[in-house]
Amino acid sequence: MLQFCHMGNTLTIRLPEELLARLREKSRRTGLPMGRVVQESLEATLEPDRKQIWRKYVGILKDGPPDLSSRKGYSRK
Repeated sequence: MLQFCHMGNTLTIRLPEELLARLREKSRRTGLPMGRVVQESLEATLEPDRKQIWRKYVGILKDGPPDLSSRKGYSRK
């Protein structure tokens, strides 16, 4: 499968020798360019934040009873 995706942004980082060696080894084992290995690692690291975006809304809805069964008209008594 061919994928053409224009990457317009460049990021330059400095890596310790040990981390660079691990990156090169992973690139060699997977057959992917080092840049792609880094990109996939970043995506995997940042993905949980995207999946749990709802967490920023926790606790916002404070109006109303804490238990809907205590609302008037819903009691079975």
